[in-house]
Amino acid sequence: MQIIFETPRLILSRFTIADAPLIFLLNSDPEVLKYVHEPVLENEDHAKKIIENIILPQYKNNLGRWAVYTKNDNAFIGWCGLKHMPDPCIIDLGYRFLKNSWGKGYATEAARHTLQYGFRNLYIDIITGRAHIENVASQKVLKKIGMKYIRDELVDSCPVKTYIAIWRN
Repeated sequence: MQIIFETPRLILSRFTIADAPLIFLLNSDPEVLKYVHEPVLENEDHAKKIIENIILPQYKNNLGRWAVYTKNDNAFIGWCGLKHMPDPCIIDLGYRFLKNSWGKGYATEAARHTLQYGFRNLYIDIITGRAHIENVASQKVLKKIGMKYIRDELVDSCPVKTYIAIWRN
């Protein structure tokens, strides 16, 4: 496990190809994917392709979606991380968690520390976060970690609320 950083309750680490079962577990739940407009995965081969084609290439720039584990029992609960989005050119803060971890503050904790990591360790000046307009829980996370709402947008035909955080020394 290549740890990126730890929070009081969580460990964030890089995914590997061997983690395809974890991505499959996460992305095979229609409720988890409700607001992200991605297809529900039907097998681990699709999860492996996500890791190979989407997750691992981001690691070349020290960015990426990182696996999130609980410290107390080393259980995989989801992912959180920063991703370069080329059009428009932004660094996106994203997170996705298994249903059994919802409502426990894990998303807020992981997102807050990811934001700080992006600013302090990667020297990113502006980080963007987006949430589907109906995903109130995700919007609350972005607000709790200090991101500011700037506008509603359509991203890949999906209506989202866009938030930003700007690094201030």
